[in-house]
Amino acid sequence: MRAPRWPGMGVRPWLEALSRPCGACGRAPYRTPWRCLTEKRRGFRLLGAWYCGGECVQKALAGMLARENPAPAARPSAAHRVPLGLLLLSRQQVTGEQLRIALEHQRCTGKGKIGECLQQLGFVDEAQITLALARQWSCPVLRTSPAAWAATNFTAIPLALLEASQMFPAEFAPASRTLLMAFSQAVDHSTLYAIEQMLDYRTQACFVGPRVLRQRLQWLAQVRRPLEFVFDRVEDVAECARIVGSYSAKLSAEEIRLIRCGPHLWIRLDREQQDPVHLIVRSADFRPSGLRSGDLPDDSLAAPSVL
Repeated sequence: MRAPRWPGMGVRPWLEALSRPCGACGRAPYRTPWRCLTEKRRGFRLLGAWYCGGECVQKALAGMLARENPAPAARPSAAHRVPLGLLLLSRQQVTGEQLRIALEHQRCTGKGKIGECLQQLGFVDEAQITLALARQWSCPVLRTSPAAWAATNFTAIPLALLEASQMFPAEFAPASRTLLMAFSQAVDHSTLYAIEQMLDYRTQACFVGPRVLRQRLQWLAQVRRPLEFVFDRVEDVAECARIVGSYSAKLSAEEIRLIRCGPHLWIRLDREQQDPVHLIVRSADFRPSGLRSGDLPDDSLAAPSVL
């Protein structure tokens, strides 16, 4: 664990910061100030608090997930946007008859978006649909050559999240710490917010064609990436807490960071001088589980969408 920076701190506050007790059981990490200076503190950091072992961090995680797990009905609905068909019609890229035929085709097949139906019927091409979607979401269209993206080996975001949100990191500006994320269908704002909170970057959305996005995701799947594990059938908070605690102990994680992004829970395990490990829990609407209220730590956490 990295010690707090010495400048601006006296010796006593510095020692007190290193000697904070476990956030779950209250156990002190060191018995004497000398051991505080000479021994490495073991355990895990989680949202600024220190936990002495796997059981304590599991207890804290279970409490966090139980309090912060939102009911599906409480999630905000998407903002109203001009329908894509009307947007194309207003720009005279399709006629009223073509739009009527596409809507009838969509109704009869029972699948596909209106843009895909218009494209299948030959009324518009992929570039027109991409441009219309960009206008619908008030985002720019990325026109950079795909060959230029291959030089950006950005692996800080788990591939499972990129595939779930159908997006990829297109450009990164180190000076402003801005990450340009490309979409082809809809902008996933919850995942963009999660990236900002987890990686401390600013994010901006743009649009590319579906074929470009598929090619980019296939390329990213072949790039050497940090380990990531995906869990599909985690049904309650206690089980999720056990998984995170177990992996944290086995991988000797120093810090645990986690955040919700849509139906996923993104957990990042930071390790000393090694690549982080990502855990992705899909459909993270957990049952309350059998935990009693007295089993949960008392400390409250951040906003409902951030754990």
